[in-house]
Amino acid sequence: MPSCGKTTIFNAITGAGAAGYGSQDANRAVVQVPDRRIDRLVEMYHPLKTGYATLEVVDIPGLKADPNGNGRSSKLLGHIKDVDALLHVVRCFDDAGIPFEYASIDPRRDVELIDLEMMLADSATLENKINRLAKKVRSGDKDATAESEHCRKVHEALQQGVPVRRQQLSPGELASIRECNLVSQKPVLYIANLKSPDDNANEHVSALKALAQAESAEVITVCGRDEADISQLESAERNIFLRELGLEESSMERLLSAAYRLRGLLNFFTTGEDEVRAWICRRGDKAPVAAGKIHTAMETGFIRMEVTSYDDLVELGNETAVVKAGRRRMESRGYEVQDGDIVSVLFNGKG
Repeated sequence: MPSCGKTTIFNAITGAGAAGYGSQDANRAVVQVPDRRIDRLVEMYHPLKTGYATLEVVDIPGLKADPNGNGRSSKLLGHIKDVDALLHVVRCFDDAGIPFEYASIDPRRDVELIDLEMMLADSATLENKINRLAKKVRSGDKDATAESEHCRKVHEALQQGVPVRRQQLSPGELASIRECNLVSQKPVLYIANLKSPDDNANEHVSALKALAQAESAEVITVCGRDEADISQLESAERNIFLRELGLEESSMERLLSAAYRLRGLLNFFTTGEDEVRAWICRRGDKAPVAAGKIHTAMETGFIRMEVTSYDDLVELGNETAVVKAGRRRMESRGYEVQDGDIVSVLFNGKG
């Protein structure tokens, strides 16, 4: 919703300093994903370069119903058609000094209104696809007929107020709508924006958590304005400030970790004197696929992967001790890379 604190939290995540309050443009920034394991590895290897994993974050202007039917919300939703997940910022504090779309604060109403806007946009997208398939359906094309029926089923559920992400679709139904990039299909992480830490358990947060629980979603509480101020501090000052508050990590670290969980992502590492770097892959990715994140030739020419657990390395202190303890492993193509793996890939450079 407008004035819920989206751009404030975007700035807290990215340090971008984007303008809020009525901006008509989407803000985009690439942000380093904090990972304290990287910092520990840097202390051990003293590399020439350090590489953190990155995510692109998009902040769109606030959505609201358009009484004139100009489709403004549908246009704005176009900014997020191709994103992997939605971070839905919900205002969970009362403050007459900060304008809002409504006189009252009601997280359930706000979430339902945004869901409605997304479902309206998705309905139009599905209608267009159904119309495109109509000629093939009339000609008796069985594949087109099945695809059209799947789209109609999803469309009917949208008309009944059920976002795509809650429709429990079959693999075939998901395949039929994949090209549509439906926005109400995307997984959601709810961000409860607070005015102060004292609001952490207020009635608005409780209402949002109840709503999120009903769809097995996660809620992260954030004091957006405080976090935006913290993001402007130098790293050393930031850590001192957090310690004074009795916190081990900022809300932004918690938020980005939750976004990782939402998308089923994990970090694995490569280490050495030249560079310590984090790489992103999905949970369940096999060793060749993860190796391909480092370089495509490593996937096509994959032979085997040498793996050390980050926890083992930190516990034993160095690579030599890890090898002596028999904790360095050689893994084949079927190995699923785990969060915190430190890897070295043997591959055929000719692919």
